[in-house]
Amino acid sequence: MRIRAYKYLSPAVVYSLAWLSFTQTGWLTWSPMLYAWVLLPVVELLLKPDEKNLTEAEEELARKEWLYDLMLYIIVPLQFIALYLFLVSLQQEDLAWWDVAGRVSSMGLLCGTFGINVAHELGHRVKRYEQLMSKSLLLTSLYMHFFIEHNKGHHKNVATPSDPSSARYNEPVYTFYFRTVLFSYLSAWHIAADELKKKNLPAFHWKNEMLQMQLIQFLFVGGIVWAFGWLIAIYFLAAATIGFLLLETVNYIEHYGLQRKQTSPGHFERALPQHSWNSNHILGRLMLFELSRHSDHHYLASRKYQVLRHHEEAPQLPTGYPGSMILSLIPPAWFYVMNRKIKRLEDGNS
Repeated sequence: MRIRAYKYLSPAVVYSLAWLSFTQTGWLTWSPMLYAWVLLPVVELLLKPDEKNLTEAEEELARKEWLYDLMLYIIVPLQFIALYLFLVSLQQEDLAWWDVAGRVSSMGLLCGTFGINVAHELGHRVKRYEQLMSKSLLLTSLYMHFFIEHNKGHHKNVATPSDPSSARYNEPVYTFYFRTVLFSYLSAWHIAADELKKKNLPAFHWKNEMLQMQLIQFLFVGGIVWAFGWLIAIYFLAAATIGFLLLETVNYIEHYGLQRKQTSPGHFERALPQHSWNSNHILGRLMLFELSRHSDHHYLASRKYQVLRHHEEAPQLPTGYPGSMILSLIPPAWFYVMNRKIKRLEDGNS
């Protein structure tokens, strides 16, 4: 079983290429992007999805194997080391604009994969130190409110009109960005205020977790400005923006056009596997620590990534996450493919 765990070391390819991006110039600064958005999507078009689940015995062993957790924990310091190297690399004199753009894009990719994605996994854990790791990783994309809204908002309201992270039928990804970024942020403030209200405390109290997060993020950016200057701080903000837009693109493809049935005013059926788009394409699964088996994640959010399952009733994306994300950026092509899939689901076909 431990041998199986080592396959999740494959995301280290992205990290290694990012390191190359921060230390080299020319086309090598774009190597992480070429790997993630050219090589992986092409290969996944050629490989068949793997729908196989672990047996009960294998699942029990995987659940107890500490190596799966260790690989997540190691990513926390690696992410901050990469961020430091990125910031230092931008102090290099005579960098061409395409070198800067390549390094910013590569750091943004790390923010979306090593940062927010691993933070998502750790944010569902119950141990305090794992939740702290999650918030630390989210800091590198200045998206700490995701910890609050995702766990206490999105998982409750997924596939309903109340969820800003669930894309609506015929909603282009570009308008979705504005809606989800703004209303997810406001939702996190609302949730944090409600938590204080239950404790008979005012919304603007020092125990307000959203207030704490804004202060931490402000000081973090301020530290970068102090240490590296305004220009490099702007480059960091650009990388962080790429990171959270990658997250929101993932949110877009995961729930596009799917709705839970309303059982009574304000109440909906339980979130089931058919309320999230799933992908069993192996390369995307490994790169994102099984995030693409999203149907099972919403069905039982406490399940660790290494034991997420395929469900026969879960609707399937046309290809892996990298390819589906690229497709979503071309709305006419996305609607052409996905609306037909939704129509077949409504007709009772797979």
